Amino acid sequence: MQLADLLAPTYVQMLGALSAWLGKAAEQLPEAEAEALLSKRLADDMFPLATQVRFCCVQALEGMHRLRGEDFPPLVDELLNEGRNAGEQPGTIAEARARLDQVVAEVRKLAEDMPAGDDDRAVEHALPMGLVFDLTAGQYARDWALAQFYFHIMTAYAILRAEGVDLGKADYVAHMFQYARPGTIPGA
Repeated sequence: MQLADLLAPTYVQMLGALSAWLGKAAEQLPEAEAEALLSKRLADDMFPLATQVRFCCVQALEGMHRLRGEDFPPLVDELLNEGRNAGEQPGTIAEARARLDQVVAEVRKLAEDMPAGDDDRAVEHALPMGLVFDLTAGQYARDWALAQFYFHIMTAYAILRAEGVDLGKADYVAHMFQYARPGTIPGA
């Protein structure tokens, strides 16, 4: 399996799930409460939901571009800046969902002509504080790209659940129902 064949579908299905969770929040709560969710945090020293959404998008774009051996597009900086400023300017659920849709479309486009990669090729991953990781492409995909992406997805899910949005495991794994054996889904 090529790394892009692992990452792109994962990013697409989970970003779509996150958009659906935000949609459920907008449907279930009065508008002011739903919009206030974007400023909610699990802990005081963690980023708010609005940042988690933007960072999910950043992780997906970075993963795809890094595996392509490409520089990051300006959209990555835009999303990082939105995420860093989300405590003061969280935006709206509609704006967050639009960003998710934008990134899903970009990931799909990047996956269309993803070059076949060498899982053992060197990948340098530098963090803003100066720490640099030397990894293979396979290690980067497994140990950083997916792990960081899921960290932000799960944090967003946990914030929504902690704030009373009616989400459950079926919302988290909605993509799995395409594989369900006919007649085995309880209550269907």
